[in-house]
Amino acid sequence: MSANSAEPAAQVEVVLVKGGRTKIRYAAELLRDDGVHVLVRAPWAGEGVRDFGFVRFEPGDVFTEHYWRDRWYSVKEVRAGDGTVKGWYCDIARPAALSGGRLVVEDLDLDLWRSADGTDVRRLDEDEFAASGLAEADPRAAAAAVAALDELEALAREGGFEDLLA
Repeated sequence: MSANSAEPAAQVEVVLVKGGRTKIRYAAELLRDDGVHVLVRAPWAGEGVRDFGFVRFEPGDVFTEHYWRDRWYSVKEVRAGDGTVKGWYCDIARPAALSGGRLVVEDLDLDLWRSADGTDVRRLDEDEFAASGLAEADPRAAAAAVAALDELEALAREGGFEDLLA
């Protein structure tokens, strides 16, 4: 299905798992699935406003979310209700799994933010990642997570995610 299709869009349930527990679940419109890259769109699914200090996620915001079955991250373009790009929020996660209308993603604590103008690129939650014990419990996954964060940071600083998201 094309993002420009006149057909009704398929719906999926995005399930974000963290530490073995469901952190959040929400309905999203499935825009594309090529077998590796899954693209969905959903309104802000949090309750009320979430103010990080450097960006606010709030009712009316729309997230266009890119997931991969072979990469250790997801990239979410965040737009305000008026269509203005706020930036990109990236989750470091195990590769996504889509089955039976559920897109399941296991969050590994690390995150990256890139503002719309590219002047603010920041690594987030490195303290949570260190405290998670993943490095001891699953060193291979921890190494993949850190490598994914490094890759995304380099892309963000070199101009953004356009080639990655094409």
